[in-house]
Amino acid sequence: MSKFASDDIAELELQSTDRFINRELSWLAFNARVLEEADNETAPILERVNYLSISASNLDEFYMVRIAGLRGQVDADVALLSEDGLTPLQQMVFIREEANQLMKQQQQCWRNLRSEMKNAGIKILEEKDLLDEEKIWLTKYFDEQVFPILTPLAIDSAHPFPFIPNLGFSMILKLRRINDGQIMRALIPFPQMLDRFVKFPGKEIKLILVENIINLFLANIFPDFEVEQTAWFRIIRDTEVEIDEEAEDLMRTYQSALKQRIQGSVIRLSLSSDVPEDLCQMIVDEVGVDQFDVVRHDGLLGLSDTGELFQIERKDLKFTAYEPRLTERVRELDGDCFKAIRAKDFVVHHPYESFDVVVQFIRQAAQDPDVVAVKQTLYRTSNDSPTVAALVQAAEAGKSVTAMVELKARFDEEANIKWARDLERAGANVVFGFIDKKTHAKISLVVRREGDILRSYAHFGTGNYHPQTAKIYTDLSFFTCEPELCHDAAQIFNFMTGYTEPKGLKKLSVSPLNLRDRILGLIEKEIQFVENGKPATIWIKLNAIVDPIIIDALYRASNAGVSIELIVRGICCLRPGVPGLSMNIRVKSIIGRFLEHSRIVVFGNGSELPSPNAKVFISSADWMPRNLNWRVEVLVPIENPTVHQQILEQVMIANLTDVQQSWTMASDGTYDKLDYESGNFSAHTYFMTNPSLSGRGSTIEDKRPLMPHLVSDRSD
Repeated sequence: MSKFASDDIAELELQSTDRFINRELSWLAFNARVLEEADNETAPILERVNYLSISASNLDEFYMVRIAGLRGQVDADVALLSEDGLTPLQQMVFIREEANQLMKQQQQCWRNLRSEMKNAGIKILEEKDLLDEEKIWLTKYFDEQVFPILTPLAIDSAHPFPFIPNLGFSMILKLRRINDGQIMRALIPFPQMLDRFVKFPGKEIKLILVENIINLFLANIFPDFEVEQTAWFRIIRDTEVEIDEEAEDLMRTYQSALKQRIQGSVIRLSLSSDVPEDLCQMIVDEVGVDQFDVVRHDGLLGLSDTGELFQIERKDLKFTAYEPRLTERVRELDGDCFKAIRAKDFVVHHPYESFDVVVQFIRQAAQDPDVVAVKQTLYRTSNDSPTVAALVQAAEAGKSVTAMVELKARFDEEANIKWARDLERAGANVVFGFIDKKTHAKISLVVRREGDILRSYAHFGTGNYHPQTAKIYTDLSFFTCEPELCHDAAQIFNFMTGYTEPKGLKKLSVSPLNLRDRILGLIEKEIQFVENGKPATIWIKLNAIVDPIIIDALYRASNAGVSIELIVRGICCLRPGVPGLSMNIRVKSIIGRFLEHSRIVVFGNGSELPSPNAKVFISSADWMPRNLNWRVEVLVPIENPTVHQQILEQVMIANLTDVQQSWTMASDGTYDKLDYESGNFSAHTYFMTNPSLSGRGSTIEDKRPLMPHLVSDRSD
């Protein structure tokens, strides 16, 4: 995944564009790692099908957003070079090559999985496989469940080619009228409310694709015609939403823009490999797609729909169900979150510990008569969000409720508009933040009257207030009533609601104001420790590292002698292990049962890691220009000793030591999965079977060290 092979990478200088890996190619490498999990024979078969679906869905979104953006630059003759020195057109050439290869691998993976599912008792039938009784059942199913919602469309001078929405899946047909031989072309759009896979009745698990059912009964749809040619095709459109920065009503503007989104230009056209050439050309001409963006598949179109198969009731073909633990400290105090926080700061590690404690924090605030104010950021949440329901309850109870709703959370805009309306009706102060920035910080602030004082309680998260993703994303929820952190949080809310820049923040750092500078200062301090003959180490866990300014700072630190360990799940534009540039930098990626999402930043601060002296932070921000320049993000210092120890000696060391889900990155941007000769430790298994330190109950609170064998291994 590079412009050149690893062996060709000589000593690079800080001025060379080759010191950066292309962002888009790095993302494709990440999605290839996700696809590799679909081939991982140690995982249950339906979990592997789910990985395939995720990989396909990821690639769809990549086209909708990233490729669409590059295409827009090419069409506008934008000559702006990427950090690695490529024009938009040059990037498109590299990306097409890699993406096409990835799509071929996805189709081969589907063929393999389909065969393995058959051996496991899940059969996906073709027309040739059908028994007479199955054909009889399908006739009734088609008449009752499919035919009523199909809309065949003739295409001629009086009936122009219809608009096909984003991710639209359709059949194109060439027909001959029986009575006069007249040729007609027609289209059958696939109704989006239909499932792709239909299960036959009975104990045996047999399924058939809906398009195969439609193929089987074309004579029922066009009784006066003979079918001469057919082909299925699927399109992906540009989904970028452009907003007028002078828009007076941001919500109304977004509602209008969302309606326009489905009409974006076609970025990719996928067809079956056996599509007749004249039908293919017709589709290309009608949807207005570049020939370079036409992809022929020898397999299933819309592989993301294979995710439906994960719903099959075969527990033996999935991971053993995992029930998140309740936080012991809160449970011991009868569910009283405020009492638990007053006793001591603590962190909840999702999905190993239940997200319910976050919901309970807001619910308790809504129901507590002593709570006077609740402030909350909402970037993404579920359709039935308990967090939003609790905020509505708090507002209806007369409390001062402020909801910072981010309308620009891609693909969740409509849901966020709905919640904003519900909150407004309940009497909450709903704020939509900045026109030119996304509010990505995850903060809750509750103000409670306690005797003669007002005490504030804060929650800082690395993930969204979304109870469903909290079951599969690894994130940290930090609860505190430390006055300076809460005061800083209040200032940041004022920044988001009143555009008043916070002055004199004591502990929090916030982008786009000072977060990057804070990180750069901490990196520079590690360089100074080396110069003073002290240990210098940086441990970082992120989803992506793209920002060229921070990457160059890490290169300088590496050359100075700072030891740097990066755990980057997705995009990494930094090249590790390059002589003269990054020999002291190692990068790994963890891909497994749970999606690594927490952002953790650790600086040795003049001591060998792990150390109580280390500077430890959690954050909502990845190290990308968008997060540091155009988003509101926070960096939160972790100073409570127990929470500090948990994040450093438990979370970070387990991730650094993981073998089972880990990939190591080479200097050319390629990745190699660690083999079991390196050990068999799984961070995910460890977290599922060991309680988190800071949330422990009082009886086991002080048992240390957490992971003595891992600590000693890292120190060696």
